[in-house]
Amino acid sequence: MHRYLATRPPADSSARRLLCFHHAGAGAMAFAGWRQRIGPGVSVLPVRLPGRESLLREPPFTDAQQLVETLTEDFGPLLDEPYAFYGHSLGALVAHRLALHLVATGRRPPEVVLVGACPAPQLPSRLLEAAALPGVTDEQLVGLLADEESVPKLLLERPEWLRATLTTLRADLRLARSLRSAPPARLPCPLWAFAGRDDRMVSAAEVRAWERSTTSGFHFRMMPGAHFFVRGRELPLAVKEALQSEMWLPRVG
Repeated sequence: MHRYLATRPPADSSARRLLCFHHAGAGAMAFAGWRQRIGPGVSVLPVRLPGRESLLREPPFTDAQQLVETLTEDFGPLLDEPYAFYGHSLGALVAHRLALHLVATGRRPPEVVLVGACPAPQLPSRLLEAAALPGVTDEQLVGLLADEESVPKLLLERPEWLRATLTTLRADLRLARSLRSAPPARLPCPLWAFAGRDDRMVSAAEVRAWERSTTSGFHFRMMPGAHFFVRGRELPLAVKEALQSEMWLPRVG
């Protein structure tokens, strides 16, 4: 059993696997609807980190090395067959660092890594720098989340829900700082980077800088929406096109 996968992997070992890593403060539900939009040929496997959803009572990861070692063990033979990663914001850092760990330990690398809404690993993060300042209150942390998509109005109206979400978010931001602490390194696989046209947290230039994170092919695409364009209909379709472009997902029809 894979503890950190939100859905069961396919029994067919030849099925394509796309492991998806969520953004800070979120969970596997960030990828709701992806399986239907990407369609047949790919098994979409959202990864759920502890501290949320069904793993709410478990302490969240805040150390990058512990994270990648635990996920590698949990995924096990799943990584012996062709697979790809998509990571959004924090999830982009998770996907990148996990892929580097797999390469460094002699495991099969991803066929392709796709990232969205995240400054490249060699760049500073304005959000992380601001959130790390001493004495940042919950209200100030909410203010750092630059668009109203980040903290829905319903959540703001429920203080107890908001506190729980911000507790997880703070832990995720510590994890993000740990993930960024390693010297930048390049992956041997193709890399696709996606940026939101209306994203006020991360600029297109910061996302485009992922080009320095691969020794293979690099592609950059702008997407409609703000920082959380992962929730829209367009991104999974763009991911499907990227997988087809890499000849990892056959074209149907």
